[in-house]
Amino acid sequence: MGGRILNVMALVMAALCVAPMIAAVFAALAGDLATWNMLSATVLPRYIGTTLLLVVLVAMGTAVVGTGAAWLVTLYRFPGVRWLEIALALPLAFPAYVLAYAYTDFLDFPGPVQTLLRETFDWGRRDYWFPEVRSTGGAAVMLIVCLYPYVYLLARAAFRQQSVSAYLAARTLGRGPIRAFLTVSLPIARPAIAGGVALTVMETISDYGTVSYFGVQTFSTGIYQAWFSMGDRAAAAQLALCLLSFALLLAAIERIQRGQAQAHMRGGNRGFAGMESEHLRGVWGWVAAGFCLLPVLIGFILPIILLTEMAIGSGQSLLAPRYRAFMANSITLATIAALVTTFGALMIAFRARLHPGRRSDTIKLIATLGYAVPGGVIAVGLLVPFAVLDNRIDAFMEGRFGIDTGLLFTGSIWLLVLAYAARFMAAALSAVDSGMVQVPPNVDAVTRTLGRGPLRLLAQVHLPILRGSVLTALLIVFVDVMKELPATLIMRPFNFDTLAVQAHRLASDERLSQAAVPSLVIVACGLLPVILVCHSIDRSSRARAAARPDAALAAK
Repeated sequence: MGGRILNVMALVMAALCVAPMIAAVFAALAGDLATWNMLSATVLPRYIGTTLLLVVLVAMGTAVVGTGAAWLVTLYRFPGVRWLEIALALPLAFPAYVLAYAYTDFLDFPGPVQTLLRETFDWGRRDYWFPEVRSTGGAAVMLIVCLYPYVYLLARAAFRQQSVSAYLAARTLGRGPIRAFLTVSLPIARPAIAGGVALTVMETISDYGTVSYFGVQTFSTGIYQAWFSMGDRAAAAQLALCLLSFALLLAAIERIQRGQAQAHMRGGNRGFAGMESEHLRGVWGWVAAGFCLLPVLIGFILPIILLTEMAIGSGQSLLAPRYRAFMANSITLATIAALVTTFGALMIAFRARLHPGRRSDTIKLIATLGYAVPGGVIAVGLLVPFAVLDNRIDAFMEGRFGIDTGLLFTGSIWLLVLAYAARFMAAALSAVDSGMVQVPPNVDAVTRTLGRGPLRLLAQVHLPILRGSVLTALLIVFVDVMKELPATLIMRPFNFDTLAVQAHRLASDERLSQAAVPSLVIVACGLLPVILVCHSIDRSSRARAAARPDAALAAK
């Protein structure tokens, strides 16, 4: 009986995760060709061109910054390397749209930088040129700065685990460090780097807050404009289908590259983690330190200072009644979504453990597709069919019983919770899986011989062991929901605003100082999982230092 319930719950959760994508496809196909022809002749070329340009810029930028920093902290010792190795993950705490608010206030025409230039050199408005922050290039910089840690973390892991023998052989044959890196180490780490870049590209096409605030016309802004400004659901669904196709293609590429990365990192040879680091002295040491410090400075330290200064000068207080309501809404949504998503991840992961095979792998694949799908696409996929269902139920109840039911589904938070579960199931499942593999298989066999069913086995044996992984999954989903903007903007019930929505609204009204208050709360929440990442990096760095040959000799 327990096994049947477990199967049903796992299948239901996987179906709920894939349902928004299927609904988006049907909603797009239900639109007529006239709508598609209109989109093709007007906005579609611009959306495609701008989105691709942004994707290329972000992919190149994150690849260079993330890979370069990972190589430097893995192979070399230079001033501050121990601190920088950890700090390079900190920009993950910032959503790109919060960076956009901070730097617009800092670099725009009325901001302190341009004001200082005009006062210092007595320039007028037309006497100098300054890069436009609110542009495609500006959006690309914001996204690069907050997304490069994806590439950095994966590249660092790949460099530390790959065999050092080929690199040392290349150096022995007379190749310099840069040439040996480009011809030997970089090709071996390419799958991991490509996987990280694919993740940054997925986040780029999902972004709405940054591109919307900067006035950059991408698919994400197009979906929102078609839905709200034009009131054309068919156009929104067809744009969502285009974006969904691109996202699923990227997901397939990322999955293939991840498999290749795992294959490349297998082997018994000593990796870079156990090799003595080479000292960079003099100018080159400071150049390496500057290269690693710059993204941390731009992506974390300076924005924190700017937002804090803006918040202090805004006169806003988190204790005000409306901010308490925003925080309560955000915490309520994030808590419910984290519980539902983590529960679903537990059901799917535990079913796969008890019944390994192709069917379980398929269920896990279906459940994790949502991580590649932008929040706006999931929102459209859910709202279109449920809006029709709401209207039909209301018409039936009004006609038969004279009862106005209102919006039973689209007017509640539960549909939004379902969207979050579909979007972030992959993150929760990854955390739960990482803990599940630590449980020895014989534990299951011994417990089953005592007559305990699957659900009792999960509750009494696995959950206590998985407590850390489950808490990590809850934390990751909680923070991701707190930062999520496009799905929340489109699907939230009337008069139900979160901190992310309030920050977006204030920034759109050019009240940037007031937007800094909810933005800082979002960043503070975003720091929680980043602290876990930094702690993991610190532990691996200490282990690496203890394992180096010079440390071993010193111990003797």
